[in-house]
Amino acid sequence: MAIPQLSAEQLQAARAAATEARRARAALKDQLKDGGLTLSEALDKAYDDDVLSRVKVVDLLRSLPRVGVTRSAEIMENLNIASNRRIRGLGRHQMERLKELSS
Repeated sequence: MAIPQLSAEQLQAARAAATEARRARAALKDQLKDGGLTLSEALDKAYDDDVLSRVKVVDLLRSLPRVGVTRSAEIMENLNIASNRRIRGLGRHQMERLKELSS
């Protein structure tokens, strides 16, 4: 399959959309880090949003206060969530267990 050739305008629009998506995902993680959102609220917000649902679960966990590489890996292992899983890819039970973690 060949890569489609995009016009300059299409490339610029794609770059702008990608930048906005990165900013939205970073804002979600910042709100979680600052305590503006709980993990449960962040998961609910991200699950219904096409852009935010692409955040990796491990990155979201690392945004929590006092959760780093080791603790996030332990949480992911205990909940049987693969390290490359994104929010959209979580199952119902995995989502429920992650929400219980925040309470």
